Amino acid sequence: MSVSLKGPGPVAQYLKYLSEGRFMLQRSSETGELLYYPRSFARGAPSAGLEWVEMSGLGTVYSFTTVRRKPEHGGDYNISLVELVEGPRMLTRVLGMDPNAVSIGLKVRARIEKPAWDPKAEQPLVVFYPA
Repeated sequence: MSVSLKGPGPVAQYLKYLSEGRFMLQRSSETGELLYYPRSFARGAPSAGLEWVEMSGLGTVYSFTTVRRKPEHGGDYNISLVELVEGPRMLTRVLGMDPNAVSIGLKVRARIEKPAWDPKAEQPLVVFYPA
């Protein structure tokens, strides 16, 4: 399913979709390239040539690192580069498992949720869990 919208800027539109529980990225109608992070134009395509398409939410950990913190400061967490089955890679977190157990090649599934690590956060984000 694709949606072509005129209106708020691409980042605001991406965040609006997340608030609606939809994981949408832009695709160039000229090249077919999927884009992450949202932008106003793509290489070789005017802004009118970008459309929003829904992602499957499936991916694979391409790379990761574990950030070390003392338990009283929240403990360790990972930052992962996840490659979506549709192609784009996105920087995110893999949750639902020990951060030290995350590995390259791990199959993951996206969820849209407010970040538990920031109780004041209102904007939902895309995070991943083991598939």
